[in-house]
Amino acid sequence: MAAHLSRRTLFGLVGAGAGAYLLGACGGGGSGDPDDPQTINWWHIQNTEPMLPVWAAMAKEYQSAHDGVTVKIQPLENEAFKAKLTTATQAGSPPDLFQSWGGGVLKQQVDAGLVKDLTDDVKPWIGSLLPLALEPYTIDGRIYGVPFDLGMVGFWYNKDHFAKAGITAAPTTWAQLLDAVTKLKAAGIVPVALAGKDKWPAHFYWAYLVMRIGGLGALQQAAKDKNFDTPDFVAAGQRFKELVDLQPFQKGFLGAEFGSPDGQAATMGNGGAAMELMGQWAPSVQASSSTSKKGIGDKLGFFPFPAVDGGKGTATEVFGGGNGFAVGKDAPASTVDFLKTLLSVDSQRKSAATGAVLPTVTEATSAITDVNNKAVAQTLASATGFQLYLDQAYPPAVGQQVNDSVAALVAGDKSAEQIVKDITAVAKSQ
Repeated sequence: MAAHLSRRTLFGLVGAGAGAYLLGACGGGGSGDPDDPQTINWWHIQNTEPMLPVWAAMAKEYQSAHDGVTVKIQPLENEAFKAKLTTATQAGSPPDLFQSWGGGVLKQQVDAGLVKDLTDDVKPWIGSLLPLALEPYTIDGRIYGVPFDLGMVGFWYNKDHFAKAGITAAPTTWAQLLDAVTKLKAAGIVPVALAGKDKWPAHFYWAYLVMRIGGLGALQQAAKDKNFDTPDFVAAGQRFKELVDLQPFQKGFLGAEFGSPDGQAATMGNGGAAMELMGQWAPSVQASSSTSKKGIGDKLGFFPFPAVDGGKGTATEVFGGGNGFAVGKDAPASTVDFLKTLLSVDSQRKSAATGAVLPTVTEATSAITDVNNKAVAQTLASATGFQLYLDQAYPPAVGQQVNDSVAALVAGDKSAEQIVKDITAVAKSQ
């Protein structure tokens, strides 16, 4: 289930090697004639600054240049989007253009005949994208989605809080991370912000610990055997419990969402916690969710998830993914052309300039100016392995169970030994 990276830079060379182990009334309607009046129903999750107005401007510009085409945008919060999309796809009526992370969820949509095979349509321009970015959207050698963003999950931290707690260097081992948490608590600082209600942010910890303890091979084997009840997966839960037992999270974290005014991102953006484990979008959401709308600025730093002593994995194996779009089965003829516009060099440069997107179009990567985004890009450039988010890489039911089980571990309702049995039961039922 992992895609292995070459050591060559992902952001400087199109030839970065990748081999994949990825598991594999909304329609706008209109005739097949691109000159006929058409409405493209577009659902995405960039529902806040800075990307919300950027997408809107691109849609407006496209409409101006194409008489008869209307782009109807529905920006949705992450969880609301997933719930609404599930309802739409179960009804057999997906939106025309919609957010996708690829992996097992997209494969299920492909198997159900809900999305278009884009392989031939995008052939003239898809070569401008970084090959690795396409892996989660490629199923059985065919392309069913196009990524506009690629990144990874890591720790975002408040440099001032670290300094106040006497932490002079970013942790490079799990033991050092736990020690940092202890020092932060002693200094009266909330060590970690977590959106317990949303569940998916907590699964990042467990997934990374599996990678560090068992290596990418443990995840590949679990996907093949549909068995998570192994020592490496149990150990990951036990190590995560070490952190949970230190009570490092902000008050009310079990009811906190990621992007709400009092959620995980806002807690970081307002200086209310020292760390969060999150993807490349973290700085922009911290800023937009903060009271000042600016976040903590140059006080923010980034470091990779630390290694675990004695583990088979290494700190150069990264966990993450990107954002992309799939096209619904009944989408009007202009939808793929609009998607092409969103993936143009100019559009990708505009997206990268916001600091919220790490572009997938090679020529646009020079537009990465944000210090933190550069740090993520540099970490990816030296990565020796890559794993897609588990709640996207696995079939949807398994991914949901991973999130639910890890949330139960955090809440103290289930043990490390119990959650792997629950996940295995769901995996074997698929």
